[in-house]
Amino acid sequence: MSNIATNISASPLRGAWDRFMARLEQGCERMMRTRSRRAQIEALEAKSDQELARLGIQRDQIAYHVFKDMFYT
Repeated sequence: MSNIATNISASPLRGAWDRFMARLEQGCERMMRTRSRRAQIEALEAKSDQELARLGIQRDQIAYHVFKDMFYT
């Protein structure tokens, strides 16, 4: 009589799979944030210089304005 036991949770591939899925999730979140900010940039670029002035933004500072919370704290 033979006895076969499998323990999937202890498999070395399980840890690799979990790490892969975590990185995939992080990449998707990063992509969604970037797309959202890109839409913000495009909306600001579509405004006239007068509209930007009312918002207190110069045209060459649009990217700085959109990403300042990430890089310029």
